[in-house]
Amino acid sequence: MAAIDCGTNSIRLLVADLPDRSAGPAAPLTDLARRMEIVRLGQGVDRTGRLAPEAIERTRVALADYAAEVTRLGATRVRMCATSASRDASNAGEFRAMVERTLGVGPEVLTGDEEARLSFTGAVRGLPADAEPPYLVVDIGGGSTEFVVGTRDGGVEAAISVDIGCVRMTERHLRGEPPTAEQVAAAEADIAAAVDRALTVVPGRKAATLVGLAGSVTTVVAIAEGLTGYDPERIHHARVSYERVAEVTADLLAKTPAQRLEHPAMHPGRADVIGAGALVLRVIMERAGMSSFVASEHDILDGIAWGLQPSGT
Repeated sequence: MAAIDCGTNSIRLLVADLPDRSAGPAAPLTDLARRMEIVRLGQGVDRTGRLAPEAIERTRVALADYAAEVTRLGATRVRMCATSASRDASNAGEFRAMVERTLGVGPEVLTGDEEARLSFTGAVRGLPADAEPPYLVVDIGGGSTEFVVGTRDGGVEAAISVDIGCVRMTERHLRGEPPTAEQVAAAEADIAAAVDRALTVVPGRKAATLVGLAGSVTTVVAIAEGLTGYDPERIHHARVSYERVAEVTADLLAKTPAQRLEHPAMHPGRADVIGAGALVLRVIMERAGMSSFVASEHDILDGIAWGLQPSGT
């Protein structure tokens, strides 16, 4: 099967074999391909309310490449989900039509609640034994951040999506290179207000383990761990302290995008927004009272894939 996740900043592909249900809940996916491209579909959406034509075209080019990969690997089922940017845009119909022409199937435009639940499903399978439930799973995207609390066996207890993604916060507040102290303070206040609203709906302060997802989070881990390149195996299930997150966040916010690119683990398409993503993570840890978090390379993309598992097999 093939799963595609199209967010505000990136579009990602997973082609995998699903295990039979008889293999049990701990059985993993068998990955055949995982790919990611930064397309910035949500460019300017917070300001204009529309998807920019050039952003739709960038997404089309990446999606056409993914469609060829899906065909080459022989996937028999394809599911594409689109998230924050395509929910918010007044011209989302243009995006849907492009996807249908390019991929042959239309995108599912997820609600924030659906996005949160898929992220949780993908993240909690295979967590290490020292990651105690209940879990607070946070998926820091480009346009929004999802908060979900639950357990592996009991599933989702509560979920909410709020509009504090790394692209949205950068475009709204962190326009300086590097951002000024006043810009950082404004962004932090905006993020803190949204996090507090989320934590009134989702009982994250009662969770035993914070699990962080998506590219902002995994890039912070790579920097915090001093990796000489982006290494998914070392990032997956790494535990990072609040103090280290705060140090990395301050360092990123003090640098220009060009200076951030000097880190060998930094993706070129993430350098301008990583400061905001790190700030969202730091504020979540503060407001939820978390001294550390566990990173997961498995997230909404894996949740999309698990949703393709046939019943009764």
